[in-house]
Amino acid sequence: MFWMQLDRVMGYWPVLLKGISMTVSLSILSLMIGVMLGFAFGMIRAGRNRMLAQIVGLYVDFFRGTPFLLQVFIVFFILPEIGIELSAFASGVVALSNVAACFIGEIVASGIKAVPLGQSEAAASSGFTRVQQMRHIVLPQAVRIVTPALVGQFVLLIKDSSVVSAIGLLDLTRSGWVIVQSVPNGLLVFGIIGFSYFVICYPLIYLSRRMERRGQATIL
Repeated sequence: MFWMQLDRVMGYWPVLLKGISMTVSLSILSLMIGVMLGFAFGMIRAGRNRMLAQIVGLYVDFFRGTPFLLQVFIVFFILPEIGIELSAFASGVVALSNVAACFIGEIVASGIKAVPLGQSEAAASSGFTRVQQMRHIVLPQAVRIVTPALVGQFVLLIKDSSVVSAIGLLDLTRSGWVIVQSVPNGLLVFGIIGFSYFVICYPLIYLSRRMERRGQATIL
């Protein structure tokens, strides 16, 4: 019985493959945008302009402190009411990129603040401008500090992408709902879906652990 149902599920591999492709595409695009925005947020949060840092901080705290599903619904259902209509894919990218940028921004800000202040002061005494200090001295060190946390955040982004299935996008999770309509074995179908997420995320999890161990060995 089990093998018959497994064979039926595998008969829907084009749907499963399309869901995997959608999840990977959505995650990669959102990640690229989220990293760029996140670094901008992080530099502002760690910058000297306190008013701007507080404004960005409130923005970041709002999106970190509200359910991601709600944010997806706002982008997909509410924005059209003010004239901004986006497809399900575009809505997913906007919501994912934004929430990723907020979390990445805090990670980057903490990394920048972890770089000893004396290094910036030494660079300033050598004639480096603030931009040059950030580009050549602070950011390279901050990136090394926060890379394991960033990789962990990438894993969370991939898992959060499953939420976009709620607005009809045929991602990996949605493909499971499609298949289970014809193969009424939720444990089998979503077990395969869960394993697919694991296969996608595990290389990043492994990479994050290796980086953390390497960083600890460097400290020791």
